Amino acid sequence: MRRLLVTGGAGFIGANFVHYWLEKHPGDRIVVLDALTYAGNRASLEAAEGRDEFRFVHGSIGDTPLVEQLLREERLDTIVNFAAESHVDRSIAGPDAFIETNIVGTHSLLKAARRVWMQEKLVPHHRFHHVSTDEVYGSLGPDDPPFTENTPYAPNSPYSASKASSDHLVRAYHHTYGLDVTTSNCSNNYGSYQFPEKLIPLVIINALQGKPLPIYGDGLNVRDWLFVDDHCRAIDAIIERGQSGDCYNVGGDCARTNRKVVATICAAIDQAFATDSTLGVRYPDCPAAHSTSCISLETFVADRPGHDRRYAIDARKLAANIGVIPLEGFDSGIGKTLRWYLSAKTWWQQILSRTCEKPCRRNDAVQR
Repeated sequence: MRRLLVTGGAGFIGANFVHYWLEKHPGDRIVVLDALTYAGNRASLEAAEGRDEFRFVHGSIGDTPLVEQLLREERLDTIVNFAAESHVDRSIAGPDAFIETNIVGTHSLLKAARRVWMQEKLVPHHRFHHVSTDEVYGSLGPDDPPFTENTPYAPNSPYSASKASSDHLVRAYHHTYGLDVTTSNCSNNYGSYQFPEKLIPLVIINALQGKPLPIYGDGLNVRDWLFVDDHCRAIDAIIERGQSGDCYNVGGDCARTNRKVVATICAAIDQAFATDSTLGVRYPDCPAAHSTSCISLETFVADRPGHDRRYAIDARKLAANIGVIPLEGFDSGIGKTLRWYLSAKTWWQQILSRTCEKPCRRNDAVQR
């Protein structure tokens, strides 16, 4: 039995992880700490609310006394750190929040964990798992081999630089103080509960509303896409079997250009409307409601500054040492994601009306 502090648990991957863990590990205690910034949504945790093994705390990872208090009173032995500012466009426009949350906030967590777990020795065993990104490795050329765990860090945006810094702090707390840590560097996630500024939910929601599907530059930037359930399984396995102090790349083995991603989503929406007559009534502005492909909404816009051209993940270490490979193919994952957004209209409409109107409706592509 574990007792977990899940930071950023009201965000996209964090909320999926909470639901995953409660299902796969009945009886474990989960405490979610989330500042509920623009991308945090407590409604994403609605299915967990009211369960005896679940607790939500509204607060910041930068509040070291609060984190120490939670570790003590709940006797937590595991921290899974999802809390981060994660949107590249926002980091370009305003990097300060990324430095504060991703670097200073992570250091605050590490300080609290060291004090309670190592100096006070409150629990016999502990683990600090840090969730990071493949963006810390920089950009690949068309013929470069995929990122491995030994690829030198070369971050190109304020976001990726802040995540690289946090990775180094986690490593330092292991090698200097002996804190039991693991780190995972994941590729682009997609699935349920994703904030609608990221590429896949943006394209789905815009298409359903008949709005442009903006694509940066020539649309040929390549990302490896990881279904969020596969990511949750990988983190679970790393927490349980990962080597202390080690790092693991987590990828979906689904490299696609941004233009191909948009085309796949459009085809899935077209097919859904063709087989379900009720969708045309619910989404009358969608081209598919009028037997026109959603790809007609595709719009190319000016590229963003410093846009990395290609990411690719070599996840063989995770498969060989931990025994985890992705189970979801891209087409089936997009199908599951689309079905979720079609069934969760109230969830994303509330986000659009409350916090997301400008970034989700602006005339540029929003993607990681």
